[in-house]
Amino acid sequence: MNKNRKSALSLTIVTAMILSLFSSAITSAASDDSIQANATAAAPTNIQSYVTAMEPGWNLGNSLDAVGADETAWGNPLITQQLIQNIANQGYKSIRIPVTWQAHIGGAPNYTIDTAYMNRVQQVVNWALDANLYVMINIHHDSWQWISYMENDHANVLARYNSAWTQIANKFKNSSTKLMFESVNEPRFTEGGTTNTATAYALLDELNVSFHNIVRTSGGNNATRPLVLPTMHTSSAQPDLDALSQTIAKLNDPNIIATVHYYGFWPFSVNIAGYTKYNAEVQQDITDTFDRVYNAFTAKGIPVIVGEYGLLGFDQHTGVIEQGEKLKFFEFIGQYLRQKQMTTMLWDNGQHFGRTSFTWSDQDLYNTMKASWTGRSSTAESDLVYLKKGAAIQDKTVKLNLNGNTFSSLANGSTTLVQGTDYTINGDVLTLKSSLLTRLTTSGNLGVNAKLTVKFNKGANWNLNIIKYDTPKLSNVTGTTSSFAIPTIFNGNQLATMEATYTSGGNAGPQNWTSFKEFSYTFSPNYSSNVIELKQNFFNETNNGEVILKFHFWSGDVITYKITKNGSSVVGISS
Repeated sequence: MNKNRKSALSLTIVTAMILSLFSSAITSAASDDSIQANATAAAPTNIQSYVTAMEPGWNLGNSLDAVGADETAWGNPLITQQLIQNIANQGYKSIRIPVTWQAHIGGAPNYTIDTAYMNRVQQVVNWALDANLYVMINIHHDSWQWISYMENDHANVLARYNSAWTQIANKFKNSSTKLMFESVNEPRFTEGGTTNTATAYALLDELNVSFHNIVRTSGGNNATRPLVLPTMHTSSAQPDLDALSQTIAKLNDPNIIATVHYYGFWPFSVNIAGYTKYNAEVQQDITDTFDRVYNAFTAKGIPVIVGEYGLLGFDQHTGVIEQGEKLKFFEFIGQYLRQKQMTTMLWDNGQHFGRTSFTWSDQDLYNTMKASWTGRSSTAESDLVYLKKGAAIQDKTVKLNLNGNTFSSLANGSTTLVQGTDYTINGDVLTLKSSLLTRLTTSGNLGVNAKLTVKFNKGANWNLNIIKYDTPKLSNVTGTTSSFAIPTIFNGNQLATMEATYTSGGNAGPQNWTSFKEFSYTFSPNYSSNVIELKQNFFNETNNGEVILKFHFWSGDVITYKITKNGSSVVGISS
């Protein structure tokens, strides 16, 4: 399983497309930030308050959950106390520390966890507690490595699972109740061949009930420690929510938290099938999803943690989704989940917050997420303003999505622009005057000539990229299925998506139910090298013969290009 690509979760999302408060909860854990790793906390009194106090949360992904010899196996450096403290400094109140145990568990019958590894997990947990963070640990990739085989290897899998949780519970039983346990990450039983849904639900119920019993009878703070239970696949599909609801009702425990994961409306989240923009359908998926989750749990007094959220395309790189469209997604989901009283935990495998630099790779994204913790930010129909080379420059209008805020000012760097001279604002319509646009593009250089900052009375700023462009030009080239890159003069343009169809009819490449291919998985622009790369993934599922490619650019240009595949040989010809 690829360390980044969440294929099982993608499948769950695709399938879904086709198809009184508790009497007691945590008191002092939510309010006493001085509790340390080995302190004794008071009994729980309000579990929803506990979960609310966790917002916002962050995932320490691809570290202790890495499948390999140690936490550096997937390319991240060793976890440091500095990293944990810096996450707390960013405003995060909780941290999910995914842990994969498989490589550190001995054989039957004891299934003993390696002492050094257990101590390392405890060290990281204690760093997080020392930073006054709420902490979640779990059994992570073990879900598909061995737990998934439970139906046909029931006794061994259950024994191993029970042994692991017995040891973990004992190790942490005296830790602060700001530490919580999650029974298993993204549970599934498909690797073991389970296809019957009722069987899968029964297996997950058995694991969750066993986990609950082990922790609750292990002593110390585990008697009231918050326990996090996932749906199947951590999916939000109604049958999965219903199945977990039945388990929680049976346990009748006031300190249970439900968890689901969310990576967006699938076509948008990976940029496939022409879903390049954050549109009404993408937003509706958010509201439909979390209305279901709210009704299933939160409304009934069972708090919810969205244990992972983000966009699946980020598994390739964060540029798969255009910047402005990405920000609109994060702006809406952050504030909507806050309204629904759910805690969010950003999935970060190293692509967002630098593990040694302690800086954000995308400051605007962080600013937008941070603003969503307390309110809303304003956005716009786009962050791209294209001006064609050689064409007369005219006024440009930009529709703003004020989201309850008001426009304050427009700036070019440190220079505040003049209303009435440089721009006008009429309600939610911002008009950039031709005189301003002319002045900003006098260099004649293609690409981003200026970045204007739209400021509002509340929330994050919105940037407008003023771009001078010309029609892109693609050249002929020969290559192979393992190495094929089309020479491209982008001329200031930015690629939005690509279509692929056979000249003989039908869609080419993977996921041939659509002509629009998945960004970065099948093709990817390389602006610094002036090429558009077609990936091996594309050719693996493309037949021999002629294929017409249509490259759609954000300026509106569509460039047609023909390739001919013959075995491993590929020839490309520009139109």
